Order: sequence, then C-alpha cells, then structure tokens
Amino acid sequence: MKKLLVLIFALGLFSTANAQFGVRAGYSSANFSDFGSDAIAGFHAGTYYRKDLGFISFESGLQFSQKGYMVDQGAAGDITERLNYLDLPVLLRVNFLPSVNIFAGPQGSALLSRKYENGGNTETSTEAIKAYDISGVVGVGVKLPLNLNAQVSYDFGLQNLNYFDQDVKNNVLKFSLGIDL
Repeated sequence: MKKLLVLIFALGLFSTANAQFGVRAGYSSANFSDFGSDAIAGFHAGTYYRKDLGFISFESGLQFSQKGYMVDQGAAGDITERLNYLDLPVLLRVNFLPSVNIFAGPQGSALLSRKYENGGNTETSTEAIKAYDISGVVGVGVKLPLNLNAQVSYDFGLQNLNYFDQDVKNNVLKFSLGIDL
C-alpha cells in the first residue's frame, strides 16, 4: 500500500511539472452569422491551464470575451450590439514542431451583459438573446521566447442564439498574446 501511495504521489509531482498556467489577451473581431451586419472590434482576456503530454497538450481556460455586431446606416448612424461573455474553452493542441501547434475543441459561454446602441438610444436587457452559447474553436499557436506565446483562433457558433427570434450564431476571429507563468 505504501509503494502504491508513493507511486501516485510521484506521478502527481511529475504531472504538475509538465503543467503550465498562463494569461492571455488580445483583439477580437466578432459578428453574427447570416445577419447582414459588419464585424465589431473587441477584446478578450483571461487565464489558461495547459497540460503537456509531448506530442499533444490539453488546455482549458476562463476568459472574458466581447462579441456582437455593427450595422452602418449611413447618415442615420451605426447600430452596435456588444455582448460580453465568460468563455470556457477546452482545447486539444497538437504540437507539430517544437514551437508550432494547431488546436481545436468545444467552448461553452455564459452571457454576462448586453449593450445595444442605436443613435442616442441604449438598451441593456439580456432578454433578447440566449443566456449561453456553445461554440467550436480552431486555431494555430506559436511558442515565443521569454515564455510568451501567440495564437490566431476562430470561434464558430454551433447553436442558434435566438436573437429576437432570428437564427444567428456568434463568429469571432481572435488574435492573442499570452505568457506562461
């Protein structure tokens, strides 16, 4: 029994040595699918935990993310809809080269707030849209010197957001810079 406990403890120490916490932030360009709108600029920021297993890595994280859309109405002004989410991605990374990887996985998101602006009118009620979102994430990452990393990813909505009874999905292109702590 003691040998088994020592083995489990040693494996736990080994697995922690290959794990990495970090923070990541960057620029987002978000839009709704099938809606006839333009992308809106935003940002995302949060933390991640990555477990390296050699050729593959598993990564989960928690990040604040801005999504939404914009419609240019010319002289009438712009309509902007900014949706703030808390994202929880679960990613599988495949490490092709020592510094390059591709990744994919699901992402669950919880709607935190909404801000709709049309001219001088502002609305913040979240009743017009589902309170959660399910997406897929794909991307490519690069390890940089000084424990830095950069990545480009695309979040594509997998479910209808039922936005004012319209079938739309969140689509977000993200450029990120992170640091392993």
